[in-house]
Parts: sequence; structure tokens; C-alpha cells
Amino acid sequence: MKICAPFAGIVRYVVSEGDVVATGDTLATVEAVKLEAPILAPGPGIVASRGFADFSDVTGGDELLSLKEK
Repeated sequence: MKICAPFAGIVRYVVSEGDVVATGDTLATVEAVKLEAPILAPGPGIVASRGFADFSDVTGGDELLSLKEK
């Protein structure tokens, strides 16, 4: 499952590859100007990969990370 950035900004991850997450867990945040959006897990899974390094600039729609089934 691909998790994408909602808008352009700077991404900061809360999870690492291989972490097990539950529905609603915070995976990362995207921050732009004075707006910060938490990126939440839509379902349970394992973090398969992160698309960027912490504090990287991202564009809306960029794939931030992917989850695989447990």
C-alpha cells in the first residue's frame, strides 16, 4: 500500500523500515509554512520502505512510504 504526501512540504518520519504499525498510527508528518499534517496508517501492516530521508522536501502526491501486509 502506497502512502503519499498530501501537499508539498518537509517530511519527518516517526517509523522505520520493518516497524509493525496498527490502523491510525502516525507514520510521518509533512510540514509546510505553519501547517503540519500527520500521515496516519490506513490499516495494519509493516513498513516496507521509506521514499525519502528525514527532513527532505516533498511534493504533493510523492510516495512517502509503503506498507505491506503482516
